[in-house]
Amino acid sequence: MTADRPRVLDLFSCAGGAAMGYHRAGFDVDGVDIAYRPNYPFAFHQGDALDRLTHLIATGEIGRYALVHASPPCQAQCTLTVGTNHSQGWGRAHLDLVAPTRALLELTGLPYVIEQPNGRATIRKDLSLCGEMFGLGVLRHRNFELGGWMASRPVHPAHRGYVRGHRHGVYREGPYVAPYGSGGGKATVPEMQTAMGITWTDVREELTEAIPPAYTQWIGTAFLTCRQEVLA
Repeated sequence: MTADRPRVLDLFSCAGGAAMGYHRAGFDVDGVDIAYRPNYPFAFHQGDALDRLTHLIATGEIGRYALVHASPPCQAQCTLTVGTNHSQGWGRAHLDLVAPTRALLELTGLPYVIEQPNGRATIRKDLSLCGEMFGLGVLRHRNFELGGWMASRPVHPAHRGYVRGHRHGVYREGPYVAPYGSGGGKATVPEMQTAMGITWTDVREELTEAIPPAYTQWIGTAFLTCRQEVLA
C-alpha cells in the first residue's frame, strides 16, 4: 500500500466488476476467487477466499490493505434460487458464507464492505445502490454492509420505465436490460457489457454475476473521503 494508492482486497472477486470500480476510485486491487478468472484485470489469487483471508490474518499480511470487499455467495437466501429449486423439486442445500465471511472480516480490524443482491436478508443494508443512480442501462439493485466506517445514502431516483423482456407472460420494452439468463428479451453479451460499463470480459456467466464498476467507484470514493477526514 502506498500513500497515493491504498490497496483493497477483493474477495469472491469473479471477473472484476467491483475491482474496476475501486481501481477507478484510486485503489490498487488484489482479487481472490475459487474459480480461474483469466479476465480479471488486476493481481489475482485463485483459491478459497476464506482460506486466503485466514492466511493473510495469520501472517500479518492483511496489514497491506486499507479496505476489504467481499461478495460471498448466499444462494440459501436468494429468493430466485429458492423459488426455482422448489418449482423444480430440487432439494440441494446452498451455502451461506456471509456469516463466516463477516466473522473473519471483523478479525482483520480493517474497514470492510459486504455486498449482496436484493432478496438476501443476511446483511445490514447500510447502502443500497441501483444502476439508475449512475445512468446505467441496468437496475441491478445491490445492498452493502459497511464495517468500521459509514457513508451517506445516495438518493434513489425513480426508474425511467421497465426492464425489457417478458415478465408474467407480458413483453415490455424499456430503457433497461436484464443482465441474467437468456431468451425472453434478456440482454445479449454486448448489451450487458454496454449497460454495465464492463469491457474486459465477454463471458456471459461473469457478466451475469458482475457488480457494475460505478457502484464500487462511488463506494471507494466515499471511503477515501471518510479516511481523509479521519486522518486530517
